[in-house]
Amino acid sequence: MVPNQLQVEIAVQDVAGVRIALEEGAARVELCQALGLGGLTPSAGLIEAAVAASAAASAPGFVHVLVRPRGGGFVYDADELDTVVRDIRLARSLGAGGVVVGALTENGALDEAAIAAFVVAADGIDVTVHRAVDASADPVASVLALAGHGVRRVLTSGGGVDCRTGLPALERMVAEVDGRLEIMSGGGVHVTDIADLAAVGVDAVHLSARGRDERGGPSGPGGGVDGFDVTDAAIVRAAVAAARAA
Repeated sequence: MVPNQLQVEIAVQDVAGVRIALEEGAARVELCQALGLGGLTPSAGLIEAAVAASAAASAPGFVHVLVRPRGGGFVYDADELDTVVRDIRLARSLGAGGVVVGALTENGALDEAAIAAFVVAADGIDVTVHRAVDASADPVASVLALAGHGVRRVLTSGGGVDCRTGLPALERMVAEVDGRLEIMSGGGVHVTDIADLAAVGVDAVHLSARGRDERGGPSGPGGGVDGFDVTDAAIVRAAVAAARAA
């Protein structure tokens, strides 16, 4: 990869998505399931297969696994935190290059004790803290709290409902972190946003590049859900091209 090039991370839900991201030049994938819920922890079998696909493409460390035990907010009880730690260890044992995690306290602060436990469980692989920071009481302070504590990067919209409204805060985060932590912009990122995000100095952009496949028809008698999300190669290709041009 060209030094200082804006990186593109793609959120994917299957091995086909991993292969598309590899073929189109993404820096890495965030592997998850249930993107409609904001993403949940993928199965062990999917992690194993995704890592095998990246290894076959000579791309070690390409698969980063979202570890999120349920939908909803990011305040977790003891059993949920224990599950997250166990899933981090499992992802690492299956060859993941990193994990994507986050937790908040009841008062809306970043749960620094939980994050520290997650870093220990990751045992040397990359740790990204996800958009839990955007749900915190002070997103900028939450991001700054991560610097120097074993976290590689943070995924954030700048606390906005999407990356566009969060641009001013993203610029502030980049300035105040001052290279101690990678800032990756997410939250409704479109290809047309990438130049503006690059201009405020983020290190990476994150998008799902979702298309739709209706193979198999409805999911149940009398209707049900039609189709499922897939990774759109054209969107990934365009995002990577925009990042290279930025």
